[in-house]
Amino acid sequence: MRLIELSRTTGFRLAAMFVAVFGAVQLLLFGYLYVQIKGFDLERVDDWLAREHATAMRQSPDRIAADIAHHASIDSRGRFPFALLDAQGRHLVGAYLGELPPIPRFGKPFSTRIPTANSLRGYPARCIADRLDDGRIVLQCEIMRDIDHFDEELLHALLVAGMAMLAIGIASAFMFGTAAVRRLEELTASIEVVMAGDLTGRLPHASASDEVGRLVTVVNRMLDDIERLMHEVKGVCDAIAHDMRTPLTRLLASLERAQRRSLSAADYRAVIVDSVEELHGLLRMFKALLRISEIESSVRSASFCDVDLATVMDDVVEFYEPIAEEKSITLESRRGGPEQLALRGDPNLLFEALGNLLENAIKFAPRGGHVCIALFREGPAFGIRVADNGPGIAVVDRQAVFRRFYRAEASRNTPGSGLGLSLAHAIAAMHDMSIEILDVAAGCTIELVRREPSPALSLPSAGTPH
Repeated sequence: MRLIELSRTTGFRLAAMFVAVFGAVQLLLFGYLYVQIKGFDLERVDDWLAREHATAMRQSPDRIAADIAHHASIDSRGRFPFALLDAQGRHLVGAYLGELPPIPRFGKPFSTRIPTANSLRGYPARCIADRLDDGRIVLQCEIMRDIDHFDEELLHALLVAGMAMLAIGIASAFMFGTAAVRRLEELTASIEVVMAGDLTGRLPHASASDEVGRLVTVVNRMLDDIERLMHEVKGVCDAIAHDMRTPLTRLLASLERAQRRSLSAADYRAVIVDSVEELHGLLRMFKALLRISEIESSVRSASFCDVDLATVMDDVVEFYEPIAEEKSITLESRRGGPEQLALRGDPNLLFEALGNLLENAIKFAPRGGHVCIALFREGPAFGIRVADNGPGIAVVDRQAVFRRFYRAEASRNTPGSGLGLSLAHAIAAMHDMSIEILDVAAGCTIELVRREPSPALSLPSAGTPH
């Protein structure tokens, strides 16, 4: 991994930004602590000097000299050099042995350096001085060596802590950046596997709690859908090839026979009629496929309006009654109550979906059988139920029958393309509905149903039951 790649990662940049911000805040905090602690020590010394000075200046000159001499005798470490000097600054009594330092202002503390035998530059000190009535000068000091040493150690400790935090921050930035690069490399490798054609590949993720994990979860769901769609496309292509082979083979065989034989005009006309019928069947198949794609893309949802399901049911029953009569099938229509249900949708599409369900029921019901279509409402669920006394749909086929071109074993010899239920399923999904096949003792019962959390919209009853 190159350093320039690491510096371009979001993790490294965020960590570096936090280090910079935290470093600036840390610098301000440490500077504030250093100034405050140093100022506190200086204030404490000045307060002590002011009290000592005030006590001394309230006494007589002779008493001041005696106190200074006594103070020098008990200050064995020389931390508090006091002195009494004459008007010319010469030493009279006390532990302070140097020359009179420059005094900026009498009665106010000031900083200076006191020369000693151990140091040419002397020790830093804080002093206060005042002049007596006879001209002599009282000088009181406190050596600041220990306090200055503490300040130096404090500054050193703050600098070391700052450097340590900076080093930890930079190390963390490299660590986070390296982890981000490693994770991105894993994701990139997985994406390249998918791009190479392996649709079963998925992006790895250890946790979905962070933003990358959530993104990976969404991408994996997208790959699941892509894989499913690709399998569906392959299945549709295979089904189209399989279902087109038979009519095209019949069409080609019929035309080749007509080409080889000497036929009459009537025979040629019959061949042309059969060929046209085969081509019409192929066109109907492609038209159904295009219609399913149009419905699944929801391009017609903009034309939705309030649709009365009872009206749609009545229209479907009226349209398919003649077909049921041809097979001597009893077609029964039930409203279910004084109120009929409505929803937002396309009445023509709902008619087509319900028509496919009713047509299948009539197709598979035996001659002289019974088909019932009923409007129902059960709690939050409402819709239309179609029941017949035909052979029914096996449990293993109940999901597969909604796939394009799928035909159960029992319906192989029944006319049809296997697209009716696929079309009805697409229309139902467009209207937030579902098609469900119920478990019944005999025949088949299938529902076009919608479930809502609130009671469905009701319209006054219209028309008469069939």
